[in-house]
Amino acid sequence: MVASRDRLRALARTLPKHPRPVILVDNGSTDGTAGFVRRHFPDVLLAEPGVNLGAPGRNLGVRMAGTPYVAFADDDSWWAPGALERAADVLDAHPRLAVLGARVLVGPEERLDPVSELMRHSPLGTEPDLPGPSVLGFLACGAVVRREAFLEAGGFDDVIFFFGEEERLAVDLAAKGWGLAYVDDVVAHHHPSPAKDPRGRQALAARNAVLTAVLRRPWPVVARRAFDALRAGPPGWEGLRAAVPRLPGALADRRELPPAVERARRRLEQAAG
Repeated sequence: MVASRDRLRALARTLPKHPRPVILVDNGSTDGTAGFVRRHFPDVLLAEPGVNLGAPGRNLGVRMAGTPYVAFADDDSWWAPGALERAADVLDAHPRLAVLGARVLVGPEERLDPVSELMRHSPLGTEPDLPGPSVLGFLACGAVVRREAFLEAGGFDDVIFFFGEEERLAVDLAAKGWGLAYVDDVVAHHHPSPAKDPRGRQALAARNAVLTAVLRRPWPVVARRAFDALRAGPPGWEGLRAAVPRLPGALADRRELPPAVERARRRLEQAAG
């Protein structure tokens, strides 16, 4: 399942690389994406919500899927040959596994994504009924989810909307008893274009770090993330300002994690420095 918005040129390169079936969620593109896909890729199932749903657009794609597992991709990523067959075998063999985090290789030089590196060396160890190191996060462009578990946990949410949306879903899945694991021999490729607005992305990261903490973490963690944003300078300040109008929604859905999940989350943060 691919989510995209106004990235027609990237889609033209990557859609042929995806094994079928493919669902494309067009998040309100204005560059002719939908018409292009209908003309040139008639085998792609197209969802057109008509507006930018952000990360929750993937929820629409998952609901449309008729398969027990759904592989996520962005318009600038794709799965290595055989990766999804291997992922399905792993998920079949491990019924508690809700999210399989793949090894994501970045750019033509195929650098290991730093998040994949962290997952590969997760301090949480490997649980007996999981296929690899336990994690409490993932890269959406390199993950395969169990549809049942994803929908049970509510998918991605409107409060976070976009960027860093994986953390809240990951901890909610763990809170429900599902497992998340990194599997090194399932490979995805990601060729991102250079960031057009790095300061804007820093502000988004600060905003969503605070909001995710409000949604699920103890108040001292919320305070720490807010303080981190203040120390980050202008991008962090922008992120804090942008978080304010979203706080009512975050507070309405606030519930702290079970102690075991909170301890695991803190252990990961300590290991990451």
